[in-house]
Amino acid sequence: MKRRIVGVGPRLVAATLLATLFGSGISKASAQTTSEVNAGGRASENDAAVEASLVLGPGKSLRDARKCFEGDAGRGYAPAMVNLAVFYMEGWGGVQQNYGTSLYWLKEAAKQGQPRAYTNLGIMYLKGLGVTQDYREALKDFRIAADRGETGAMVDVGYMTESGQGTTKNEVEGAEWYRKAAERGDMWGQNNLADAYLRGIGVVQSDKLAAEWFRKAAVKGHSGARIKLGFLHMMGRGVEKDPVAAYGWILAASQAGDHRGDQYLSSLQMELQAEQLEAATKRARELQAAPEASPMEIAFVR
Repeated sequence: MKRRIVGVGPRLVAATLLATLFGSGISKASAQTTSEVNAGGRASENDAAVEASLVLGPGKSLRDARKCFEGDAGRGYAPAMVNLAVFYMEGWGGVQQNYGTSLYWLKEAAKQGQPRAYTNLGIMYLKGLGVTQDYREALKDFRIAADRGETGAMVDVGYMTESGQGTTKNEVEGAEWYRKAAERGDMWGQNNLADAYLRGIGVVQSDKLAAEWFRKAAVKGHSGARIKLGFLHMMGRGVEKDPVAAYGWILAASQAGDHRGDQYLSSLQMELQAEQLEAATKRARELQAAPEASPMEIAFVR
């Protein structure tokens, strides 16, 4: 699973900070929640520093960004409050990690109706970060954010509803929340909807629709979707059997650090000719180089 802590940018830089944090584990089900943790370590502070310099100007650091957020947060600007909360949650910009301070700023931003404040509050209650773990409270916050258009929160509501965390288990409703996020272009929603079709959970099973949604997420760089799409090509389920395409998709995921499909690569290597392996390897490099397929963990979005 993965969790995503999301912030938004201060008025003076007119930007949005999306801080994606990675933790540990994957659910027993294949669906994932953006607010859970997966094995990959923490968000890249270096990436955040690069984005800070791009937005604030050359030579500007995370410490400069934090000071900027502090000033705007102190003047009551909710988006800056959310960003400042993220900095305290991660211990960036010269501050010590402090969940209590993070919680304070998120609650202040939530008083102004800031959607991403509710998303992050949901994450804190889901994981018990500075608070007593409370699935019901987490789900309540995620629903508020989802109703205000936060696609990551839609995925979280879908996952918690599908798995029965903080509410009665309802796989159909869970799939509908994935669909809402997926249709808005969220790759986590696309991956989870695809997985629902693959397993027939909350929807009528369809390899064809699973492949279609996995492809959408895979193009955006979702490594799990790349592996599953590669597997479908390998088996000829929902798509034409194509070992070259299968190798390319799975290799792209492996090159990005997700090695869950490496056993398939070994099998395909025995099946493909040298020129086919070369073509598939080239395709994997192209996928990795595509801007849309390289989602940054941290990004200021203007």
